[in-house]
Amino acid sequence: MASSSSYRVLFFCLAWLLFTFSYNFMSGASDKVKLNLYYESLCPYCQRFIADGLVKIFDSDLHKITDLKLIPFGNAHVSDNLTVTCQHGEEECKLNAIEACAIRTWPDPNVHYWFIRCIENDTTNWESSCFAQYGGEEAIKDCYSSDLSKTLILCGYANQTLNLRPKHMYGPWVTVNSKPLYELDDFVARVCKAYKGKASLPKICHSSALSKSPESKVVKLQVSYADEAFNYQAKDLN
Repeated sequence: MASSSSYRVLFFCLAWLLFTFSYNFMSGASDKVKLNLYYESLCPYCQRFIADGLVKIFDSDLHKITDLKLIPFGNAHVSDNLTVTCQHGEEECKLNAIEACAIRTWPDPNVHYWFIRCIENDTTNWESSCFAQYGGEEAIKDCYSSDLSKTLILCGYANQTLNLRPKHMYGPWVTVNSKPLYELDDFVARVCKAYKGKASLPKICHSSALSKSPESKVVKLQVSYADEAFNYQAKDLN
């Protein structure tokens, strides 16, 4: 059963439905692997995956078979009056909205990813460095200061996150063709395996680095839990 939050968001977003339908229709079908990252901007584990994990898509030819979607909402909550409260405070809500506006400004993942990665690498001084390096300052600030940023978060990213099935449990939450990925260190191999298109597999899919030996050590997944109580319990266990 959908949560009350998801119903409130859905009601608010009915007016935006036509735009969303039109956008999806124009996007067309693709045989690329759908890789979605549900994250929040001040989650240190999300930051690490964006900066050190997803970069493999664009530093290689993996982007040729990958349809990457970044969804900046994470473990935030939506109140009865549609106020968004973020797990790591108001600054996180601001950066989530800034990144949503960046995605709106540059729909191509190969463009907005680098800007978002720049923010996640330095969430304190990003404004002076990221705009200087990538531009887009006027468009992104206009989007952020208008109602558009709220619409993008509520109708786009909150709606997508709150209606995940199975529900997301933590951030970073990654899905490959809508199926949760519980071991992020092998996401490249999972994307390669999931690809069923006609084009040849990217070179990185044949890399020996993707082959794990039985003795290889599995890295413990570090996450920020959707339920803060679980987060505190996890800290107590360490």
